[in-house]
Amino acid sequence: MTAELIDGKAFAAGLVDRVAAAVPAFTAARARVPGLAVVLVGENPASAVYVRNKLARTAAAGMRSIEHRLTVDVTEAELLALVAALNADDAVDGILVQLPLPGHIDEAKVLVAVDPAKDVDGFHPVNAGRLATGLPGLVPCTPSGCLLLLRDRLGDLSGAEALVIGRSNIVGKPMAALLTTASATVTVAHSRTRDLPDHVRRADVVVAAVGVPELIRGAWLKPGAVVIDVGMNRVARPDGSTRLVGDVNFGEAVAVAGAITPVPGGVGPMTIACLLRNTLLAAHARAGLPLAAV
Repeated sequence: MTAELIDGKAFAAGLVDRVAAAVPAFTAARARVPGLAVVLVGENPASAVYVRNKLARTAAAGMRSIEHRLTVDVTEAELLALVAALNADDAVDGILVQLPLPGHIDEAKVLVAVDPAKDVDGFHPVNAGRLATGLPGLVPCTPSGCLLLLRDRLGDLSGAEALVIGRSNIVGKPMAALLTTASATVTVAHSRTRDLPDHVRRADVVVAAVGVPELIRGAWLKPGAVVIDVGMNRVARPDGSTRLVGDVNFGEAVAVAGAITPVPGGVGPMTIACLLRNTLLAAHARAGLPLAAV
């Protein structure tokens, strides 16, 4: 068996096209385009690349992108004041504070300060609570993208044995909540799980989001399982260069799984696409406008 590759890049491009196609109707109704504000503190190179990509994709989808670059020595009070100003700005529908923040700033305090209606990252406790209780709200982008890929591949997830490896607030916990709402039977594994291979062998769906390079071996997988690899790990080559690998040993898994996301080109592109989708959803919700499924 050779697993089918789940092309997240192609799916994400289609999602961005659907978002862009829905923007003109909002503009006609509200006389403005949806707006996304991104706040970057400091000069972290990886964060700068992510922000640049997010802003470029936002503009390409026909939405307004607003960038706020702050120096690394900005005070927590100054950052919170900016968030408050963005909360009050009616032209801003989504607010994203790029993580990580410098050590002198309390990330939790900043994330809680974002208006839940504009929390396009889906990190606010109000949105986390809505997700946990099955209510509509803004969902974290990466697990939302994973669910879209799974539904595109499998359709109905009802009754599927799903294993989420990782319990972070950003991916693992919301992913488990989404799969539970989709009526899958969900197990969450983590650093203290005993006999992880045994849990993997029972799973029809494996979502790996633990941050350990190639932890999941092909021999652990149930034949035909669908594997969503969220991991993005840089590992060294013998010549000193680096390569990007996931949390799953792709070379082994592709011979056992029924379908698998590659790294890169799998989950990564879905995260930005779902950010744009969340911005559009937030704009419509704030305006009291209905939105067809995107």
